[in-house]
Amino acid sequence: MNMKKIMSLVAASAFAVFALAGCGGGNGAGKAEAPKVLKVGSSIDFPPFEFQDEGQKEYQGFDMDLIRAIAKEMGRDVEIQNLGFDGLIPALQGKSVDVVISGMTINDERKQNVRFSEPYYQSGLTMVVRDDETAIKKFADLKGKKVAVQIGTTSAAEVKKIEGVEIKELNTPADCFMELKARGVDAVVNDRPVNDYFITKNAAKGVKTLEEKLTAEDYGIAINKDNEKLQNDVNAALKKLKENGEYDKIYAKWFGAKK
Repeated sequence: MNMKKIMSLVAASAFAVFALAGCGGGNGAGKAEAPKVLKVGSSIDFPPFEFQDEGQKEYQGFDMDLIRAIAKEMGRDVEIQNLGFDGLIPALQGKSVDVVISGMTINDERKQNVRFSEPYYQSGLTMVVRDDETAIKKFADLKGKKVAVQIGTTSAAEVKKIEGVEIKELNTPADCFMELKARGVDAVVNDRPVNDYFITKNAAKGVKTLEEKLTAEDYGIAINKDNEKLQNDVNAALKKLKENGEYDKIYAKWFGAKK
């Protein structure tokens, strides 16, 4: 009788296990969970960092390649939203995006509203003028001149500090260059990689970049102020990409080999 009881208990236990497995299977147990989506905000008008060529479905640029690599390192998929630059931080604060990558300079004012990753790129503001321009050789020469800048950027903020400059704030870097070539302004101030990339990519004639830098700036990935864990995860992924050489590959694709 004892052996029968033991066998009955074993059979009952086995039945329970299979029953639970059957119920679990109906609810998707045993299936790998889909990767969590990393929602990214970016203003897709800032080549070579973020842009969209005609006929291309995916957004392109240094930032786009980098954030996809970071997300992959974190085991997450990416969903990129194209937003106006001045709407990026509000979108982050409203939690409609998880991170922002958009050639965004790390500064004290923005740090009051968001967290930043470790710097991923160092830039600086340079000036583009027409080839026939002889009166402007350095930033001090901009007094009494008209200068085009992209609205909401550090370029706009820094040029406003130069006394006697008439500023024209436009939506995109391309708009700024068009205004320069149309002689609506005397100079364009923007980030050096943007200036150099635009001139090279478009084989732009009749303009030149001046060597003097107005500022040196670090770009960072912005994260919601409340999300320290995501900040740590992004930093860990960025560190790994720099260690394994993937960051250097992405950099070389857009700017050439690091010197």
